[in-house]
Amino acid sequence: MNKQQRVYSIIRERILEGAYGPGYRLVIDRIADEFGVSALPVREAVRRMEAEGLVVFRPNAGAQVTPADPSLYEENMTVLAVLEGYATAQAAPRMDAGQLRSLDQETDAMVSCMETLDVLGFSRANQRFHRHIHDACGNPPLLELLRNTERRLDAIRRTVFTHIPYRGVSSIEDHREIVHLIRAGVPAAEIEAEARAHKLRTIDAFREWMAEHPPDRDLQATPAERPKPQRKRSRGATARELARERPDSR
Repeated sequence: MNKQQRVYSIIRERILEGAYGPGYRLVIDRIADEFGVSALPVREAVRRMEAEGLVVFRPNAGAQVTPADPSLYEENMTVLAVLEGYATAQAAPRMDAGQLRSLDQETDAMVSCMETLDVLGFSRANQRFHRHIHDACGNPPLLELLRNTERRLDAIRRTVFTHIPYRGVSSIEDHREIVHLIRAGVPAAEIEAEARAHKLRTIDAFREWMAEHPPDRDLQATPAERPKPQRKRSRGATARELARERPDSR
């Protein structure tokens, strides 16, 4: 493992595990000193994380862990909906009976996980379902776009929104319908529309969930943007001290 890869792996893990929370500043020189390397491999590692959506660059602030922002999730899910719709339509005529059975098996695994309340297992089976389709699309550049978008979404889920709404039954029904359409050999446009709608329904569920669980604006702000705590006033504060603290006292 070279220097850049080592820095990248460790910093990325710290972000995903929450050690570096949203808005945390990544000071290049400080990280370079910690790892005993020059600034160059650190910059390269940070740029890789920026491409994944883990890091953003802000004027006069430098690199920061991506701040909490609900719109980031919606925007990336919309991109994934478009890409996945097209990829599914491209993959459909390429998939044989064995590949379609794999889709059935992953959907059945989702049902089993839902019955045992295994949310992590459900998520993994869901990811495998879609990756079987992605791998069959026959378009490497499209596959790379899908992977990059999924990585950005994964980063947002793990560092910003720990409770993405769970669509259990409706997601399984969507999968069954997609497989049915592929088996039936319907026109590509119909398959694309259904696969795209499948992802867009997740956005709708997310919006409903956000309406019921509004974010804490202070937590969404970066450290520099968060309101400063008020200085506690002693019981013996004088009238002059109190007057200085009142903006209308002048």
